Amino acid sequence: MTDLPTSAEATTVVLSAQGTEATIEPQHGCRLASLRVGGTELLRQGPKYGSFVMAPWCGRTAQGRFRNGGEMYQLPLNNRGHAIHGTVRDGIWRQAPGATATKASFTYDLTDPWPWEGRVTQVVELAGDGGSLTLKLAVETFDVSFPAQAGWHPWFARNLGRGGEDVRIDFSPEWQEERGEDHIPTGARIEPRPGPWDDCFGMPGGVDVTLTWPSELSLRLTSRAEYVVVYDEPEDAVCVEPQSGPPNGLNSHPRQVTPLDPLELTTTWAWQRL
Repeated sequence: MTDLPTSAEATTVVLSAQGTEATIEPQHGCRLASLRVGGTELLRQGPKYGSFVMAPWCGRTAQGRFRNGGEMYQLPLNNRGHAIHGTVRDGIWRQAPGATATKASFTYDLTDPWPWEGRVTQVVELAGDGGSLTLKLAVETFDVSFPAQAGWHPWFARNLGRGGEDVRIDFSPEWQEERGEDHIPTGARIEPRPGPWDDCFGMPGGVDVTLTWPSELSLRLTSRAEYVVVYDEPEDAVCVEPQSGPPNGLNSHPRQVTPLDPLELTTTWAWQRL
């Protein structure tokens, strides 16, 4: 296939296969702005929505503070006294060479306010039959080792707007992270509780969540990540967020990224008409 244009500030990229279209906006945090299956939009629309990348941390970092070795670092606060969802979701990413009609890669170089130099890469690949989408993330350091997290924050439409029922969420987590009044996990693991949720769950065998719009479409979201945040409080959307660690994980579950050991994560969304 012919390579697509490459730009330091790439414009919108559309991948397509067999009636499915995935639209990526590298100039807007490399967000997956749209996922249309047979003309039906699966993602909530709007500049804050779609599906965005969380890196180099996921969810809230308490008071924006964390340690690397013996030194304390302070991140800018942007959510009720905490630092939330990383630094890359609003940045301008670069499209890498070699894109095709169904696959494209993008990079973002970490800079202030993140204390260290590094790079985040996202690869977006649509299956040739149009029946699934695979997203891959990598966080690497150029020199100094640092703790990091990575994940995705998709906003799925609660209702597909075709006169059908609202979506149903089906998953079987092993535990739920107890959430304090400040929305930071307390460190305790509790039995999963019924929703509505803005909570993190543990799935040590890998994230496996099914969204079903009855009589319309079923979407199975899987990942080898062991944590997933489910947020279904909004009236018009539900979020299922596979991530490499729980909220405040830079403090509670630091995963050190070294020059020889990047952080890598993959999720696949597969769907079928009902």
